[in-house]
Amino acid sequence: MSSVLHVDLDRLARNIAVVRARVTPAALMLVVKDDAYGHGVAQVVRRAVAEGIGWIGAFDVATALEVRRAAGQEARVFVWMIAGEGAIRSALDADLDLGVGDAALLEEVAEVARVRGLRARIHLKIDTGLHRNGIRPEEWTDAVSRVVALAREGVVELTGVWSHIAEASDEEDDLSRAAFEQAVAAVTAAGFDRPIRHLAASAASSARAEFRYDLVRVGAFCYGIRPAGGPADAELGIAPIGSWEAEVLSVDGDRVRIDAGALDGLVSALAGRVDVTTPAGPRRLVAVDGVSAAVSGWNGASVGDVVRIYGADAASPTDLAEAIGTIGEEIALRVSPLVERRYH
Repeated sequence: MSSVLHVDLDRLARNIAVVRARVTPAALMLVVKDDAYGHGVAQVVRRAVAEGIGWIGAFDVATALEVRRAAGQEARVFVWMIAGEGAIRSALDADLDLGVGDAALLEEVAEVARVRGLRARIHLKIDTGLHRNGIRPEEWTDAVSRVVALAREGVVELTGVWSHIAEASDEEDDLSRAAFEQAVAAVTAAGFDRPIRHLAASAASSARAEFRYDLVRVGAFCYGIRPAGGPADAELGIAPIGSWEAEVLSVDGDRVRIDAGALDGLVSALAGRVDVTTPAGPRRLVAVDGVSAAVSGWNGASVGDVVRIYGADAASPTDLAEAIGTIGEEIALRVSPLVERRYH
């Protein structure tokens, strides 16, 4: 075994069911950025589609194409980081929905669609204050007018309006929502039928019904990764789908060394701050270096014993993250792609 990330696809399905029930009647878009938060895109997507998920969100075109291969035509695939003619061409050929957040990209998408004789489905992004890409409010009217012209030409179809919010405070998010509402109103005033509206990600979609609109983009919660400093897993009704286990490589006095998977697989700052789960119960993680880590020993420890770093019946990624002032996603994403994934 050496080092393995066990991925519980049944737990993924249960988390998805919890999230869907919470956000209904909005539809759920499962976000699979960063290789499905380190759990493996293909397996996650296939199970999600089998559970009836109709939208998958991918950060970049390469991931979106992997999603399309795994999902076939059974799901809509939304991608929002698109750079260059080649990426646009691949996205259009794969029948992806494109998140467009600036005027230059809009023109590039239109030109590729024009040359290839296609109609691009676009979701126009308004910058509601996060400044993570998006058309500025003062430029929105001009952008919408341009989309009207391109739609009449037949090279684009305005499918959605969307944005990211900071989720920093209710007050800031309320301002973002007001800006979003104004952007949607401008689109409908321009003569478009009401587009698909999506604004909220995991936390806001769970806590605030008014942010759900037609579609919510949820990543972390579906993988059982709760927000640092937020509600507990039990309160949210979710649990981590990944359990990272490592074999004992050697026993040296009062320490055992475990296979941490690959260089920097574990955040070194965790040393001395968290416990892992051993055959004898919780033991302190005392050192992290290179490709291995050291754990406080126990009576009878031997090479080949299995230590659970996080997951079922152990600390969660967010539990570890909170010990060093970061977020659960960072812990999950540090598991190297070289670590074997086993699906159950």
